[in-house]
Amino acid sequence: MGAGMPQVRVWVDGHLVRPDEPALTPLDHGITVGDGVFETAKVVDGQVFALSRHHDRMDRSLAGLGLAPLDRDRVQEGIEAVLAMAPMPFGRLRWTVTAGPGPLGSDRGTEGTTYLVTAQEQEPPPRTTAVAVVPWARNEKGALTGLKTTSYADNVVALAAAKRAGAAEALLPNTAGELCEGTGSNVFVVLGDVVMTPALTAGPLAGVTRDLTIEWLRDEGVEVVEGHLPMAVLDEADEVWITSSVRDVCAVTRIEVTGPATTATGLELAAPVVMPRSLGEEAGPTTRLAQEVFARRAAADVDP
Repeated sequence: MGAGMPQVRVWVDGHLVRPDEPALTPLDHGITVGDGVFETAKVVDGQVFALSRHHDRMDRSLAGLGLAPLDRDRVQEGIEAVLAMAPMPFGRLRWTVTAGPGPLGSDRGTEGTTYLVTAQEQEPPPRTTAVAVVPWARNEKGALTGLKTTSYADNVVALAAAKRAGAAEALLPNTAGELCEGTGSNVFVVLGDVVMTPALTAGPLAGVTRDLTIEWLRDEGVEVVEGHLPMAVLDEADEVWITSSVRDVCAVTRIEVTGPATTATGLELAAPVVMPRSLGEEAGPTTRLAQEVFARRAAADVDP
C-alpha cells in the first residue's frame, strides 16, 4: 500500500479480513482460471450508487457463466461491513463472486461460490482525461462478450500500453474494426447534434453509467444513437467522452494512438487507422450537458 493511500477494506464469505491476510484457497477457480464475475460501484457519502442495476447486471453475468443467481442478502452483509469500518465521502466498492474451489483445470468443483467485497476511499476522478487507441481487439462474438468477468488480463495489457502513451484509458476496436469500448469504460462521440455510442452487438459491456446516460439524455430531448461505428469516427467527432461507474461522464480532451503490436505468436497487429488529436482543454457543450444531467439526476436518486 503506497504512503498516504487509504487502506482497502476487505470482507470474504462473512468475515472482515486484513488486506494482507490470506482469505481464499489457492484452488479457488477465480484464481486458477479467472472463473468469476464482479461489479464496481461508486460510493458517495457512504451510499452505493445504482446498486440495484449493478446487482441486475451481475445476475446476467452469473447466468452467462452458468453460475447460481446472486445472493443479494449475502452481498449486502459484506457491503455493510466494509462501509461501516469508517466514513467514506467518496470511494470505490467492488464485489466479486467466483465459482469457488475447483480442480486445476476448466472443470468446476461442487463446494459452492466464493463471495468477496472490497472498498477503498479515493478522491473523485477528474472530469477530463486522455485516451489512447490500442491495436488489440475485443471479440464481439466470444463466450464472455457482454459479461463482466474477472478474466481481465486483456484489459491490463491494453491499459498499460495506454499509460505508456501518456493516457489514462485505452479504447479498443472489435474484430470487425469498429469502435467498441475502453478497458473499464464505454465511449460516446458527438457528431453535430447527435450523440452516438457503440451498440451492444458491437461487443461492449452494457455499462450501468452508459445506460443511465442514454436514458437521461433522451429524457432531455438529446438524440442518442446506438450503432456500429467505424474507428474513424474518432477522427471526425466534435466531442468524445467516456463513462464508467466511478468516472461518471468524463470528457476526452486528447486521443493518442499506441501503434502496432506483435502477439506472442508473432502475429503483427496494425493499429486502427486513427490519428492522434486534441479535442481542446475543456469539455465541449454536449459533454458538459451530459455531465450536468448525470450529476443532477444521480443526486436526486441514489438507486435509479
